[in-house]
Amino acid sequence: MFSRLPIIKLSVIAALAFASFGITPRSEGQSLQQQLESTYAITKPTDDKSDIVTAGAVLILQKDKIIMYSTANQVLPQNTYKAGKLSEGAFGVHDNVQKFGSFIGHPPPQQAQTQSRHFVTGEKFWVTGIAVQSDGVVFTLFSDPYDDVRYVCTLKFLYPKGATPSNDDVLKTVAEVFKVQQDDSAKSDDKGNQQQGADANQQPAADTNQQPAAEAPPPAPPATVAIGQTTDEVIAILGQPEKILNLGTKQIYVYKDLKVTFVKGKVTDAQ
Repeated sequence: MFSRLPIIKLSVIAALAFASFGITPRSEGQSLQQQLESTYAITKPTDDKSDIVTAGAVLILQKDKIIMYSTANQVLPQNTYKAGKLSEGAFGVHDNVQKFGSFIGHPPPQQAQTQSRHFVTGEKFWVTGIAVQSDGVVFTLFSDPYDDVRYVCTLKFLYPKGATPSNDDVLKTVAEVFKVQQDDSAKSDDKGNQQQGADANQQPAADTNQQPAAEAPPPAPPATVAIGQTTDEVIAILGQPEKILNLGTKQIYVYKDLKVTFVKGKVTDAQ
């Protein structure tokens, strides 16, 4: 039976051996894979790479530049990122040679078939695969159509030689190149929900103890002139007359639509 000490030593030796050859232990690789796929959700394209079946995260390029080939091409170009710099490597050289050959009018047959596009800072694409390898992490990228042509490539984030960075360091390095576009629709929905909540909070609470409003009293009947009223009472009701006719013992107060006759200071007639 083995003692505990040799087992511990074997574990340490195994870990050192992994580090010396730049190999990431399987458990760490799985953890990093999960973190990367959680941050950069995978998009599933159709088998012929002509469309998207399930959309994942939209990545916004933060640095210049990477080369991508048409999905019709048999070769998948590989870009690399190391020490803060993107490199197109031999594929960029190939592209320059092809352009130079086209410029002088003699493109080689194979090169003439390669349709490429350079993506620069601010342009967007999808990620269709993430692979954690012993010397780095590889992203497979897939573009929207440009003039009915979709483009693909890989971008490998190289580890420093002889070192295996922590998961956090790898995530920070990838974030230097890729920014995930926020979901605007979800954002606007969230704003709408917040606004609805704010409107609801601003509504005054119903007062259950509030008494019903009292009914308004009926309007008072118009004042009328009656037989026997004095001149002062009539003036209080109708106001000053337009004119007064003095006929001896009789006086007539003339209003706009009414004549009031007084005898000895009291109403005897109104018409």
